[in-house]
Order: sequence, then C-alpha cells, then structure tokens
Amino acid sequence: MDDIGHHITANCVAIAQIEIQMDERAWQVYNASVFASVQVAVELAVKNASGVIPGVHMAAFDAITLSEERVADSLVYQLNIQAIHKTTLDSQVLYGLSVAGVSLMQLISPKGSVTLGAPKIIKSKNPYVADKRMYPSGLTAAVVVCSDSISDGSKSDAAGKAIIAELEKYQVKVKHYQVIPDESNIISQRASSLSKDHHLLIFTGGTGLSLRDVTPESLEPLLERRIPGIEETIRAYGQQRVPYAMLSRSVVGTIGNCLVMALPGSTNGARESMQAVFPNLLHVFKILRGQTQH
Repeated sequence: MDDIGHHITANCVAIAQIEIQMDERAWQVYNASVFASVQVAVELAVKNASGVIPGVHMAAFDAITLSEERVADSLVYQLNIQAIHKTTLDSQVLYGLSVAGVSLMQLISPKGSVTLGAPKIIKSKNPYVADKRMYPSGLTAAVVVCSDSISDGSKSDAAGKAIIAELEKYQVKVKHYQVIPDESNIISQRASSLSKDHHLLIFTGGTGLSLRDVTPESLEPLLERRIPGIEETIRAYGQQRVPYAMLSRSVVGTIGNCLVMALPGSTNGARESMQAVFPNLLHVFKILRGQTQH
C-alpha cells in the first residue's frame, strides 16, 4: 500500500456507469425491491473496498448514490461517490458497480437473462490528479537558509535542500540559494533584494521562539499582503504530524508580485510545510498575473 501520509485531504468524487443487457423475462422480474437490494449491496461494497482490494485506502464516504435508467432494452446504473479523502476513489466506484451487476444477476437469474457490460469511469476528481491550469510555467525561486550554526560551518544544511527538492517536482527553477545568519537586518535586506527578481522567495529557519529566531519579525514589516490561509494550512498540516507544530511562527505574504514564505528550519518541518500547500499554492501566481480565482 502506498504511503499517503504526506498527501493533503480534499473533496474527492468518482462517478461511473455500467450498462446491463436484460431480456424481457428479466425486465418482468426487475422492480423497486430488486433495485433496493442492489443499492444495499453497492453501499456495502464501496465501504468495504479497502478490505478487499489491495492498495485501496479506507475512506469515510459523504455520499454513495446509485441511480438507474432504462435505455431501450438496457439498464444503466450510475454510481456517484464522494469523500474528503487523500487519493482517487476510482477503485471503490468500479468495485461498487461490479458488485451491482453481480447482485442483479443473482436476484434475476434464472428467471431472466442478464449480461453485464464493463463499468467505466465518467468523472474522477481528486487532489493528486494534475491540473495543468494550476502550474504556471517559467516560475523562479530563491531559497534562503537562516541559521547561525549553518552559516558558521558548524552544521550542514538539509532543510533548504529539502525545499529545493520539493520545488523541482513542480518545475520551479531555483535561481538563488544562500545561507545567512539569524540577523534581522540581513534577512530584511535579502527579502527586499531577492523579491525583485524572483516569483517565490522561501526562508527556512528562525520561525521558532528562541531569542535568535527573528525571521518573522524581519519579514512582517516588508510584507504588503499577508495570506493567513497558507499560514494556517501549514500549521494545521504539521500539527497532525508533530504536536509542537503549533509553536511555529511561519508567515506568508507578498512583496510586490513575489510570494514570500518563512518556514521552519528543521528538515521535516520545511519539507512538510511545502507538502502542505504545494502544488495548490502555485495558483496564486495566476491570480497575481490578473487572472480570476475560478
């Protein structure tokens, strides 16, 4: 089973259809009671798919809706399922329709003939199906590591490199990488300078509560517009994994058309902060370019 611990949750939808050929005798037997029995079988199948099909993750479903329509001599079942989930629901919806067909055969035969078609997906919506509209091309980034110990050479950087690795997944070109000490004037100067030449500027480190953690204070006077939703999402995502994430003071906002982020300095904190908001965060650059949010 794939590890989806780093995935975000979102509203996932899967809709599928199956066409079933029935002879006249089958149609004479088919009624509301038969359909009700099929509905029960479908609901049980969808809810228990994770226990039957390898690799399918358990989901808490918000809707499992089976509809029926007669088209000539064919019976068409359409199944719509929805859940706040981390992955596609395609396996569950196809399994549910397959069980619908087999259950119908059991209820109708031997009184009539039932021939099952192949279930097919009509719609699949989940957070990890790439939406190319979400990925503007040609984006550039600068990554700045704020750390006294790394800047003086006593420690090596891992958090900044983790951020760069995440950016590369979405074809964001890192044009500048730098390590600086936890000095407010240096952080402010770097923010003012780098925000002029990059779409995205990410600081890692200095967001905690020690006396030397001054990254938020250094950036806040420069930020023209804060984006609380991104900040809240980062902390909420982290809190699900580490109880101390609530102590992080990550800030996000814009300087001109540059998105500036201050993320934790730990490797896991930096990586998970990126995973919490990417790739959806990239949509902000279309908004900054004057496009609508929808």
